[in-house]
This record gives sequence, C-alpha cells and structure tokens, in this order.
Amino acid sequence: MVKKVCVMGLGYIGLPTASLLAMNGFYVHGVDVNIHTVERINQGEVHITEPDLDLAVQSAVQSGFLRASTAPAEADIFILAVPTPFKENNKPDLTYVEQAAKAIIPFLRPGNLVILESTSPVGTTEQIGDWIVAAREDLSISESLHAAYNRIFVSYCPERVLPGQILRELVENDRIIGGIDEASTHWTADFYRRFVKGAILETNARTAEMAKLTENSFRDVNIAFANELSLICDHLDIDVWELIRLANHHPRVNILQPGPGVGGHCIAVDPWFLVDAAPEQAKLIHTARIVNDQKPWYVVEKVLQLAAKLRSPVIACLGLAFKANIDDLRESPSMVIVEHLAKTGLATMYVVEPHIEQLPDNLRNENVFLSDAEEAVGKADIVLLLVNHEAFRSISPDQLQEKIVVDTRGFFLLAPRVEVGV
Repeated sequence: MVKKVCVMGLGYIGLPTASLLAMNGFYVHGVDVNIHTVERINQGEVHITEPDLDLAVQSAVQSGFLRASTAPAEADIFILAVPTPFKENNKPDLTYVEQAAKAIIPFLRPGNLVILESTSPVGTTEQIGDWIVAAREDLSISESLHAAYNRIFVSYCPERVLPGQILRELVENDRIIGGIDEASTHWTADFYRRFVKGAILETNARTAEMAKLTENSFRDVNIAFANELSLICDHLDIDVWELIRLANHHPRVNILQPGPGVGGHCIAVDPWFLVDAAPEQAKLIHTARIVNDQKPWYVVEKVLQLAAKLRSPVIACLGLAFKANIDDLRESPSMVIVEHLAKTGLATMYVVEPHIEQLPDNLRNENVFLSDAEEAVGKADIVLLLVNHEAFRSISPDQLQEKIVVDTRGFFLLAPRVEVGV
C-alpha cells in the first residue's frame, strides 16, 4: 500500500526530502509557514538553489505525488524538518520544532510514525513523545501490551548532506536511526530502507541525536585548528597555505584549509548544543567555537587597517554564501564581515554573490551595491575574497594588478600583493 508522508518544513532539507519521497511513490503533503513558498512549489517551482531540485519538484508536482500547504494533514508518516537556531547566549531554540510537533498532533492516528530530522539537542525526540502524550490522552508511546492498539512511534534520523549534492546524498549516505524504543527504531529503519541506498544504522534516540552533534563538532574543532594556524602565521609572517601544504605531506597529518570563519546551519550551530548541555565537559568544543566565531572580526580589522590607508577606498567583496557554489547565507561569516564593513561607512562596497538576485536587507545602504565580478574588481582598490565560488575562477591575475587582495581562502595564491595571513 502506498503510504502518505507529511513533511513539516520545506526548506533546504525538507523540500529535497519531499521531492525524493514523491519520486519513490509516496504521496507527500508538504507544509511550510510561508505562503509564497507553498504557492511556488504547487506551481512546480523552487525557492532555493540546489542542483536538479527544480526538475525533481516539477516532476513530483506534475505527477500528483507532491502537494504543498500551510497546514498539516493526516498521514502515515510525519517528518519534522524545521530550523533549530539558537537564542541569545547560544542557547538552543526549539520553538520551530515544538510548533511543528504540536501542529501535527491533531492529525495523528494510532500506528503513525513521527520522525525528527532537524539537528537538535539530546533529549528532543523524547520531548516530542511527551508533547504528544500530554495533548492526546487517546494516544500512547508506550510499548506495554495494553497500549499497543493506540500507540505512536517516534524516532530521530538526522540528515547528513552537503549543499550542492543534497538529492544524491539523501539517497547514498548512511543514515542513523534512533527511536525512543526498539519498535520505533525498527519501523523508522524500514521506512528509510525504501529509498536510501546507504547503510541504515540503528541505535536509540539520544545516541542518534548525539551522533549528529558529534559529527559537526568534530569538523568545527578541525576547522578551528586551521583558522588558528592562519592567525599565528599572520603574526609570524608565514604563508599559511604553504605551511599547510608542506605539513600535509606527513602521512598521518591532514590539516584543513582556513577561511573567514565557519558558517551554515550545522557546523556553526550544533557544537553550541553540546556546550549548553555539558559546559564543564565540552571545553575543547567551546574553545573551537570561540576561535571560529572570532575569525570574521579578525578579517574585518585587517580590511579596515588597509582601507584606512586609502583615500575614498572601494572594496570588492567576493561571496556571501557560507560555502562555495550555493546560495545559502545562513550563519555565513562572509555576511558578518560584509555587514560590519558596510556599517563603518569607510568605503564604497561592491558585493558579488552570483547565486542571489538581490542584496539581503541588512546589507542595503547607499554605500553597498550588488555587482558582477568584472565590475566589482575593476572598480576596487581592495579585493576581498570570502567564498571560493567556481564563478570567481574567471578573474585573471591581470585584473588583480595594482589591487590589494585580501584572500581568506587561498584562492588567488599567484596574485600580486596578496594578504594571505587571514
């Protein structure tokens, strides 16, 4: 029997997941609070940039297997794929998860499966079960025999995908499945095996939640090491890119590349969930977060020092996204840098981000212009490379002659007058 899936949240994870499920024969009812997003999806269009997603959504909608709405509906399986940001003082904010969970409660029926995919603090999946039981006395999450006839299954299955490769990795990557009990784990694993080719790794909910936070904290700590090296090298007048290239010739050393900071909704956020849960134990993770969060301000100070030496400086800012070749600006260190530079009013700024059509609201002022790379570099005194988009490879060394190049990614290693120690 074809099952119906209700996907709560149609963003960078929810929409690709919904389209993938539809292509695999599930009837999908997608839910998003943004009416314009819903209308576009129902027209077979997408509101985010991701390779092949437009074709997948168009096909899913035209086939009748995908429909979007602003409200949930009855289904066999409910997937929560909503944001989990943090509040002041880096405290986890579960507002969207709670809203999504409570929104589906009236539509739940015995035998339904509720899956949380949003990256969340340890214990969140169990909390969803508690919310369900508290609101619906006729439903249970207990394994006891007397409650078997009216029980709900609740699990956690974190996404582990790379922007730019989401549709492929949703299918090919291994998935961790953690239920609030063995039955929940079993039925959730059975569901994912219908469309995932990677290994299905079964555990409990708390371990699955911790695994996702651990993966991204591991990456954050390693990036912090590279970023701290870049600061040390700048202080000691050493080319950090050359240093890392040489050090990585050691058979057991693989240092990552430094950058202007760490962005995105995962690596820049998830470690704080562990710090919040165990502040006395997560000291290394906490320090790595501080190093990476401070790196954008180091870049800002570097650029301001250079701009202060010029009369009426013009800065070309290349890239706003949190990583290369995507349009995702969430938690982007490039955004922090450009916004702060703009607020100083010290320079005229030409911003180049080939994956967006207009500047974000926080960057709109009389000194900031959205531009293409040729115009921005041509007019600039300072070229600030923030994101290593493939589109920027068309910038030739000749275009950078007589420019001050601040390269936070090691992208223009052969350019003249390059400030590489950031």
